[in-house]
Amino acid sequence: MLSEACSSHLFCWLCSLFTCQTWLQLLGIILVGISPLSQAQQGTQPQSIKIEGDITLGGLFPMHSRGPAGVPCGEIKREKGIHRLEAMLYALDQINSDLDLLPNITLGARILDTCSRDTYALEQSLTFVQALIQKDNSDVRCSNGEPPIIPKPERVVGVIGASGSSVSIMVANVLRLFAIPQISYASTAPELSDNSRYEFFSRVVPPDSYQAQAMLDIVKAMGWNYVSTLASEGNYGESGVDAFVQISREAGGLCIAQSIKIPREPRPGEFDKIVKRLMETSNARGVIIFANEDDIKRVLQAAKRANLTGHFLFVGSDSWGAKSSPIEDQEEVAEGAVTILPKRASIDGFDEYFTSRSLENNRRNIWFAEFWEDDFKCKLTRPGIKYDPDRRKCTGEERISRDSQYEQEGKVQFVIDAVYAMAHALHSMHLDLCPGFMGVCEKMDPVEGRMLLQYIRSVNFNGSAGTAVMFNENGDAPGRYDIFQYQMSNISNPGYRVIGQWTNHLRLNVEEMQWSGGDRKIPESVCSFPCESGERKKMVKGVPCCWHCELCDGYQYLLDEFTCDMCPFDTRPFKNRTGCRPTPIIKLEWSSPWAIIPVFLAILGILATTGVIATFVRFNDTPIVRASGRELSYVLLTGIFLIYLITFLMIAEPSVVVCAFRRLLLGLGMCISYSAMLTKTNRIYRIFEQGKKSVTPPKFISPTSQLIITFILISVQILGVFIWFGVVPPHTIIDYEELKPPNPEFARGILKCDMSDLSLILCLSYSLVLMITCTVYAIKSRGVPETFNEAKPIGFTMYTTCIIWLAFVPIFFGTAQSTEKMFIQTTTLTVSMSLSATVSLGMLYIPKVYVIVFHPEQNVQKRKRSFKAVVQAATVSTRLSQKSSERQNGESKVELDRSK
Repeated sequence: MLSEACSSHLFCWLCSLFTCQTWLQLLGIILVGISPLSQAQQGTQPQSIKIEGDITLGGLFPMHSRGPAGVPCGEIKREKGIHRLEAMLYALDQINSDLDLLPNITLGARILDTCSRDTYALEQSLTFVQALIQKDNSDVRCSNGEPPIIPKPERVVGVIGASGSSVSIMVANVLRLFAIPQISYASTAPELSDNSRYEFFSRVVPPDSYQAQAMLDIVKAMGWNYVSTLASEGNYGESGVDAFVQISREAGGLCIAQSIKIPREPRPGEFDKIVKRLMETSNARGVIIFANEDDIKRVLQAAKRANLTGHFLFVGSDSWGAKSSPIEDQEEVAEGAVTILPKRASIDGFDEYFTSRSLENNRRNIWFAEFWEDDFKCKLTRPGIKYDPDRRKCTGEERISRDSQYEQEGKVQFVIDAVYAMAHALHSMHLDLCPGFMGVCEKMDPVEGRMLLQYIRSVNFNGSAGTAVMFNENGDAPGRYDIFQYQMSNISNPGYRVIGQWTNHLRLNVEEMQWSGGDRKIPESVCSFPCESGERKKMVKGVPCCWHCELCDGYQYLLDEFTCDMCPFDTRPFKNRTGCRPTPIIKLEWSSPWAIIPVFLAILGILATTGVIATFVRFNDTPIVRASGRELSYVLLTGIFLIYLITFLMIAEPSVVVCAFRRLLLGLGMCISYSAMLTKTNRIYRIFEQGKKSVTPPKFISPTSQLIITFILISVQILGVFIWFGVVPPHTIIDYEELKPPNPEFARGILKCDMSDLSLILCLSYSLVLMITCTVYAIKSRGVPETFNEAKPIGFTMYTTCIIWLAFVPIFFGTAQSTEKMFIQTTTLTVSMSLSATVSLGMLYIPKVYVIVFHPEQNVQKRKRSFKAVVQAATVSTRLSQKSSERQNGESKVELDRSK
């Protein structure tokens, strides 16, 4: 038998598709017409509904739930089974009574129970292909030797169903081989859109790829970018999640924290483990769930046991939809859940039809008695069924909706639309093949399946809910969804509320959404929260929705969300680091404490110097003034005056003129002062050194010679400054680096002259050389008696000045890194110069002015002495000093001859 069966193409395909045991079962179905399972249950449970008609449609409905191990069928399914089956019967009645649709043609039906199991549905669906299989009955004879009369099975031209995607996939594989078109009312798996594998499959519900797109749009509209997925094992759940993941990957901007599969037969504690796994990525509060009702309910129960009410934000597929059964007793956990459901409407005509059904007028539905018992919680007395005394006896007078709770099942509309789609296709086919013919003509007997498929794909009519029924090239219906949210707070009747629609694009009323506790703010489901102002995103490798926030520090600003960049040198970042702003420009103000002290000293010095000059001019011909060396004194006082004056130029607002005068006068005043003092000390030194050798005076000791020497020394400074002018013309600059602390809020640009620390020191260096040289000559002339010259005052002046400038150097360069560098250095320089000028003025001229003003009696002409007399007196004085020193040291005792 097996070898004969494998001789045909069909059975070879079946051999490759199924196991040997399953194949043998199928072979028995094909040859006998009843499966072994059916035989075992024959007489205890009816298997199919047969309605006579000119054209027969097949129907596949889950009349019973999946049975326990070893039993194919379980309890009756009231909504998904009976409601949907009655919807098909209602549609057939409507079509057969319609004078415009298939006139004079009656549609019949062969309706089977799938028992919510794909393998069982496959066995049942083979009933539809029996008429298409040629069986060899030549060896079969009746007892009288005559060939048997075998009734020809009805030919099914098309099938309505199935419900579950896994069932439809299994059945579609068989129906394709026999070219039988199939229109499903509930199967949404994206896999069924593959026209190369399921070319005879169509559906009036949109595929889950549309649903997945709608769910993705919902997630993005709520601002989520980090979610987990939950799928029941099987075609529906896994295909739905796969479609969601694929679409989200293509769209970008959404990351899947975890993809968890719920086993088909979960072990105890499995759902607690699932919730625990979801909490491993607790930031992913959004959970996309493609699961059956039982799995949804058990997930909610596990979340409640884990005390996570309000934590998870569920986005449920159409298997959740607007059903109350998955959330029964778990309303607090389900609050805020957003669910999706193909756009549908309640069919009033069906409600009238179904609520009028009773045991008397609905005998064609062989499963209606079971439904009656389950719906009214009573027991019917039936042959072969033992009466249960614990349950009340059905009276038959019960009425649906009056004595039991009734709500139209959600897919009723689609069942009706599927039947009408098949009827419209047959009607169009009849118009083309049998024009003007009443009934089924020869060209439609039998109906050619491939041709009927073309007519099915071409239908376009308004369905039972008033929406267009049509199919694309893959047999899919347009995507039209209603979006619900389960709400409990602030509404009089807790339940599902429509908050939007999706028809190729999303329309979501966010203001109508509310979450756990009645909160109107959309909760967040993100891997990483948005960075604060001025922080860049440092992405986590491999997870594009996760990042760490790093502050743009220092003088950086946020170029884009991933990059920090440095502000241009003359700018600083805003406080929020979104861009750069100009750095404020400052200068040393006259009102600054750093300027007040130097200016005060400079004013005092200028007044004192002016007083000395005025006194010397007033008493120009007096002995003290003449003895001081009037010419060099005026030169020296001019230098001192310029030293005080430079303070005002150093504090004045920089400009080209100010910068030019700074260069000129900064070193010139000191140069004039120390050139004059150097000339004086050098003259004294040369006079007394020459006196040791001869009584002839040295050259160039006249006032004119002294002035010439002084001006030659000064000219070196002036020449150097003018060379500097030629090489680098004076100009102002804004220094943005000097006052650039770590905190950019304190950054300032400093307006100043183009004089670096080095150029400033070089400008003063010649004057410092003159100062040091003068100090050396002062040290060498220290033995000259005070009676004869100014060597000692000059010496004390130079010693003090050296100390001042030795203190100046570490202060000036030690503050190079200070944020107050410009102020400290300017103040230090001006104060040091003022102090050095004050020392010179105080030690060289204040005593003379004091004598001139307060002791004029001492300002008298003394006896002139010749150069020889002066030298001799100085020599004697020097010797006496040496002898006195020797006597104090105990080396010798010399008596001073006072007569000499």
